[in-house]
Amino acid sequence: MAASQEKLQNIYNLFNKDSWSVASGQDRITLSALVDAITLNELIELIDIFRKSGGHVAIITLYYLWIELNSGRSSLLYAAWFNIGVELSNSDDNDNAITAYQNALALKPDFYQAAINLGLRYERLGRVGPALEIWKRALQPDEARTGLLNHIGRVFETEKLYDQALETLTTSLLTNPRQPDVIHHWVFLRQKMCLWPVFKACIPGLPVEEMCNHTGPLATLAITDDIATQGRRAGDWLKEKAPPATARLSPLAGYARDRIRLGYLSSDYCMHPISFLVAELFERHDRSAFDLFGYCSTKDDGSDTRKRIITAFDKYTSIREMSDEQAARVIRADEIDILIDLNGLTAGTRLFILRSRPAPVQISWLGYIGSLPLPELDYILCDDFVIPRDRAALYQPTPLYLPGHFQVNDSRLPVGPTPSRAEVGLPEDRFVFCCFSNNYKITDDVFKAWMEILRQTEHSVLWLLADNQWAGSNMRESAVRHGIDPARLIFAERVGSRDYLGRLPLADMFLDTWPYNAGTTASDALRMGLPLITLVGQSYVSRMAGSLLRTVGFKAGIACSLEEYIERAIELANDPIKYRQLRASLGGDIWRRTIGNIEAFVPQLESVYSSVVKRPK
Repeated sequence: MAASQEKLQNIYNLFNKDSWSVASGQDRITLSALVDAITLNELIELIDIFRKSGGHVAIITLYYLWIELNSGRSSLLYAAWFNIGVELSNSDDNDNAITAYQNALALKPDFYQAAINLGLRYERLGRVGPALEIWKRALQPDEARTGLLNHIGRVFETEKLYDQALETLTTSLLTNPRQPDVIHHWVFLRQKMCLWPVFKACIPGLPVEEMCNHTGPLATLAITDDIATQGRRAGDWLKEKAPPATARLSPLAGYARDRIRLGYLSSDYCMHPISFLVAELFERHDRSAFDLFGYCSTKDDGSDTRKRIITAFDKYTSIREMSDEQAARVIRADEIDILIDLNGLTAGTRLFILRSRPAPVQISWLGYIGSLPLPELDYILCDDFVIPRDRAALYQPTPLYLPGHFQVNDSRLPVGPTPSRAEVGLPEDRFVFCCFSNNYKITDDVFKAWMEILRQTEHSVLWLLADNQWAGSNMRESAVRHGIDPARLIFAERVGSRDYLGRLPLADMFLDTWPYNAGTTASDALRMGLPLITLVGQSYVSRMAGSLLRTVGFKAGIACSLEEYIERAIELANDPIKYRQLRASLGGDIWRRTIGNIEAFVPQLESVYSSVVKRPK
């Protein structure tokens, strides 16, 4: 052992620690001789020494040299090529990493780990087709089969090929049903495709109860209204995916200054509902009292919305290519007083950044509407409707109450012209119910309620978002099972924000989803004077639309049971006089004076921020 350590130390000593290079001449000859005399295990031991010293360049040099010296004589060359592929991947040298993994597979075709990593590198470069081909062709033992299937299924889901994703993940679960992450995606796919019942005992060894227990936190919001269950699922996810950080970065007592530095963290600074809410807020923050910092992991979509948001920040930093630790240190270096996370557990989450406490005060808002039991989160912004004060103790983090409503709105969003009904495929002489929420929010119970509403309002149709072809097909089939002509379901393709707002007045009534209410979409409907019927439940997410309806004074739209929800929709659709009166109450500038009154909202929000900022005493 001592001799081995001496060899490794001699190799280490040959490197210039400033450049991690070796001079030409005798030193390089000596290095080759020393490397030629060590095994791959000794090389890996040496690599660990260099890694602790920051010698990434030396690591790459040593691997290439060992491979060159052992070419044709070592049975472990494939492992060395794989390891160098990992090193190159970690430094985002994708082209050379791909070559390394290809070499590993050429030497050992059944080395499925190299196939997985090679596919990931292709995916990183946006070459999804080659990635899928690599994974499909990969040779692997039975026990490793699920890993490749899961990567294939994940890419299919990302590419919105939901049927192929579901089939692939089903095959994976049939091989091994004890895969919590796969169960989560499998359930969420069924929600997106409106495959009801979502929980179906169709996989041996995977009971429905276990499916429920491993449903992801966002999907759970659309399944149950139980606050404790929502919090437990979020907590389970956080324990698995966001382990504690090693150290706290920000000072406990905060920073000594007059102006408050606000940091807004998001992956949605693009054409996204969150950006449609917050853009004007960023523009209106009082710069005499606040400095505004933006942290973004969004891919640049080139949109005017993104440009508008980035321009509104006093300082903007892209953290897209940073690790969570690097991003946290950047936020700490900016001495942010209050960090507001706008993602929560939605797509693109960077919650691990918060675990090292880069800011003395950390708040969750808008992105994820539910409990987030992360110890480093101090508050969740809300109002006393979405979280009644007698339910505050059921939530983590601590509810932080705004005096009016929880949702900020942009009063400057452009609205396109309203087309004719014929132009969007709607009948001129029918009462048009609509729902433009994402299809995964539509549950079997809510859809059944909609079918009952259609049954008792024979002159009506239901206008829905064409989210994906499988959801549309499954909803039409479900309509037939409920005795409703599927032609009464009309699907609208996605359009840009301007055109989407412009076409909303064509509908007569918005039917909300439950337990996951519409948020931004509900505000959009009310902005355009469209009456909305919502079912108010127990949890924050099932009370969002109710909060907005309370704010505009449209109490007729708030139902407290599914039966009441059905009755109110039917009553208004069958009573033209009452309907016209209620619709008129949403006309004029009612939205602008209430939900859209951002001039009043911003100082109220800033007052709440000021009440929780930390300052040294």
